Amino acid sequence: MTRRLPVDPIAEAKRQWLAHGWGDAADGMTVVTSVIRAHQLLMAEIDRALKPFDLSFSRFEMLRLLAFTREGRMPMASAIARLQVHPTSVTNTVERLARDGYVTREPHPTDGRAALLALTDAGRRRVDEATDALNAVFADLGLDDDDATALVRIIARFRKGAGDFADPAPVPDPL
Repeated sequence: MTRRLPVDPIAEAKRQWLAHGWGDAADGMTVVTSVIRAHQLLMAEIDRALKPFDLSFSRFEMLRLLAFTREGRMPMASAIARLQVHPTSVTNTVERLARDGYVTREPHPTDGRAALLALTDAGRRRVDEATDALNAVFADLGLDDDDATALVRIIARFRKGAGDFADPAPVPDPL
């Protein structure tokens, strides 16, 4: 654990930005550095929770994604799209999970060029255990419910504006 600093370094950075005449960028710099620091803090907690299971968050996400499917399998291309990471990262994650016996690659039933990823029984057990440990982290982030809801809404608006996702098309009324 690191010792607490006597001053918030992000607030000090904003003060410096303003003092150097970069007022038009100071709020943006503060947002970016705050989000990055929050990411670092959250990832440290996640890493601590997953360490006993020898899983990184990316490996956990892949296992959890497969476990959420009806049959514990999905095409590799679907996993890449849902995880929103570079295909090489997913390939590396899958290789390590396969080496550990948590997933297998199966031929796609209709596309000879594609592969299906399948969760093994060992993979399902591992991700269920790891999920219990992560849920302990998720249940106590140090934010009250209103702050957590507001934060998610703000970040969702930012993500949507950046093109991360679109609102689903409206479902037509039944005839």
